[in-house]
Amino acid sequence: MKSIVILISGRGSNMEAIVQADIPGVRIAAVISNRPKAGGLQFAAGRGIHTEVVDHTAFESRALFDQSLAEAIDRHAPDLVVLAGFMRVLTDGFVRRYEGRMINIHPSLLPAFGGLATHRRAIDAGVRFHGATVHFVTPTLDDGPIVIQAAVPVLPDDTEETLAERVLVEEHRIYPQAVRWIAEDRVRLENGRAVVLAAPESGCSINPALEC
Repeated sequence: MKSIVILISGRGSNMEAIVQADIPGVRIAAVISNRPKAGGLQFAAGRGIHTEVVDHTAFESRALFDQSLAEAIDRHAPDLVVLAGFMRVLTDGFVRRYEGRMINIHPSLLPAFGGLATHRRAIDAGVRFHGATVHFVTPTLDDGPIVIQAAVPVLPDDTEETLAERVLVEEHRIYPQAVRWIAEDRVRLENGRAVVLAAPESGCSINPALEC
């Protein structure tokens, strides 16, 4: 059984997707937020998951907040830390503390469009495809070995909102899948890349399809 801690800042719809996936071999030990009024806390508590708040506004520095957050996480001894709409830039020391066992989802096909306003920037750039990426977290923002990606077409009449909606559907598909692969020890880090190993019963190889 792999234990995970999920960090959120708001509604936590990707956290909801992971919880609702009921992934075999995964125990969600806690959902922690940096915002006391994050909507996802109520969802998690309603499903019997331990919730906790480490309010970033109560700390004088980012480093002090990160230290307190790490202490809250470590009380649950997680195998994996999952960032699900956690809207804080983490210090290098915090990231290194969980190196190789902390993942994030970003609403673009990394390395394109790191940072904010990804959907607007994709439309403005005229790209034909946009999407979402699950990756291991490194000290460089929106960087790190890629576990899985999903792409959607950018339609001629897309707005920022319509494109975001379609990407979010894919986020809710691929994030539970990434957690499942990691729980099954099917993700291996090699030379700065994440290699996904096929299940013995499947015909998949590297970067298997979602159903593998």
